[in-house]
Amino acid sequence: MAVLPIARMGADVLKARALEVPDPKDPELQAFVQDMLDTMQDARGVGLAAPQVSRAQRIVIFFVPAARNGGVEIPLTVMINPIITPLDAAKNDGYEACLSVPGLTGLVPRFTHITYSYQDLSGARVEREAHGFHARVVQHECDHLDGLLYPQRMADMTTLAFADVLESEAAAKGEEIELDEEGK
Repeated sequence: MAVLPIARMGADVLKARALEVPDPKDPELQAFVQDMLDTMQDARGVGLAAPQVSRAQRIVIFFVPAARNGGVEIPLTVMINPIITPLDAAKNDGYEACLSVPGLTGLVPRFTHITYSYQDLSGARVEREAHGFHARVVQHECDHLDGLLYPQRMADMTTLAFADVLESEAAAKGEEIELDEEGK
């Protein structure tokens, strides 16, 4: 298929609410999702939302590697018209990065326990529960559908940094930093 260009922070498509997908079974949509997958894999990301490839529709793809999620892998998931519901008020801070904000990372508070529902490519409604990194990835990607990038969720802008600088400084101190990144 095709690797699509990734829209970067400042692009109008990343600032607006994406439109609902009227027909998840549309054959053209299948081809577009394959292009999204090719793009995500080429960029070495764990998630990608349609607005990030300049299409203002409510489509997200992601996978969660077991190594980042307490040993539990969440396989490639294609979400059409997703809805997120926090299950409680608990949040935690984690470093995030984004393919649309290359090179930067920042500390973002996210709900730790959510349910989310979506339509799959057959039009069926699916519901899942998520914790930890899985919940973080879903929230990060779905923010793109509402015109939000992770810096807009940051509580403390002083944590915004270049990821390589943060990792280098942590290594120099003999520390390790866990970056919950879309792009890694």
